[in-house]
Amino acid sequence: MNRFFEFATAHPLLIGGIVVVALVAIVLELRHRASGSAAVGPTDAVLLANQGALMLDVRNDEQFAEGHIIDARHVRGSDLESSVDSLKKYKEKAVVVYCDTGATSAAAMRLLKSKGFSRVVNLRGGLQAWKQENLPVVRPAGKISARITKGEK
Repeated sequence: MNRFFEFATAHPLLIGGIVVVALVAIVLELRHRASGSAAVGPTDAVLLANQGALMLDVRNDEQFAEGHIIDARHVRGSDLESSVDSLKKYKEKAVVVYCDTGATSAAAMRLLKSKGFSRVVNLRGGLQAWKQENLPVVRPAGKISARITKGEK
């Protein structure tokens, strides 16, 4: 323990920097928890979907037509507030909100929570993360597509 104090007195800027970084990390974590934001990865989203969760796509019409998660319901993010009434039956059910990267869907998740939806989560990384995990996406002609990586059949 004496060696630690000796090191700390010999390197005050280094110790000060470590303390500042630790405090920033703690503050960011507390803010994240206080905001009530919940995000799940693609694997957890699949589990929720298999348990009957609503997959809610909040991207624009063109993006949705290019491909979306199977059985996803489409409501543009800009129209979500006016469409909340059509989603009333999902207030007590799990809802996984997603966009391309997870940024727009985070705002949509907060809106739904403010409207009384109790089990809303954001798909961390959005549809990009979903595709990166090689999970299936419905294409415009109704075909399911999954990227096959080298070496898989």
